[in-house]
Amino acid sequence: MPGKISKTQQPDKDQPAETPHYHGHRERLRERFYGAGPDALSDYEMLEMVLFLTQPRGDMKPLAKSLLKVFGSFAEVIHAPEARLREVKGVGDVTINGLKVIAAAAQRIAKGEIRRSIALSSWNDVIGYCRTGMAFADKEQFRILFLDKRNQLIADEVQQTGTVDHTPVYPREVIKRALELSATALILVHNHPSGDPTPSSADIQMTRAIVDIASPLGISVHDHIIVGKNGHASLKGMKLI
Repeated sequence: MPGKISKTQQPDKDQPAETPHYHGHRERLRERFYGAGPDALSDYEMLEMVLFLTQPRGDMKPLAKSLLKVFGSFAEVIHAPEARLREVKGVGDVTINGLKVIAAAAQRIAKGEIRRSIALSSWNDVIGYCRTGMAFADKEQFRILFLDKRNQLIADEVQQTGTVDHTPVYPREVIKRALELSATALILVHNHPSGDPTPSSADIQMTRAIVDIASPLGISVHDHIIVGKNGHASLKGMKLI
């Protein structure tokens, strides 16, 4: 009869659904991670591995690539402000929590490494530690590494936090805290949220003011490091102090 569907034309309810194109992808990626090591994975693949933990089902590759397109790199994704992460479709509370745990873990590991090292003989560790904690922050921070006479880290403290382009720093407060900790040397660090680490005239003047107060008290200012997502600058290396 016209319009009648034969048995051969009817859908087979017992036929399995088509396998998603990403079927087995998670396991293959895990095998590469454990077999060839993390360096064998690209930024988006490492990000997928993180997203696997926050979203147990589905294809995470599109979301990983979207995040990288918006923020630029794995490090910038995990350090991105929560409000901006929420603007990306597919990102919710659980995903944000997972990304922030990864960021906090990276900073804690870096802090552990710097605490075990002698600061001035491990300058790359100092730079790496500062960039891990500050390079991708959306507000300017001024922090101080307080050192003892062997140049070992006594304390790492955020002294001030400001707006996106300004942090008020009071030289006498810096030195007062150094005396409280019996520190004999300081490394000053702050970030430029713009990404450009070039020191401003205010940065230079503030650093020299701290040096002028610290020097008569026997406290050395080893350097002032400015970090940004595009690199870092050393005032000492630039012969500005």
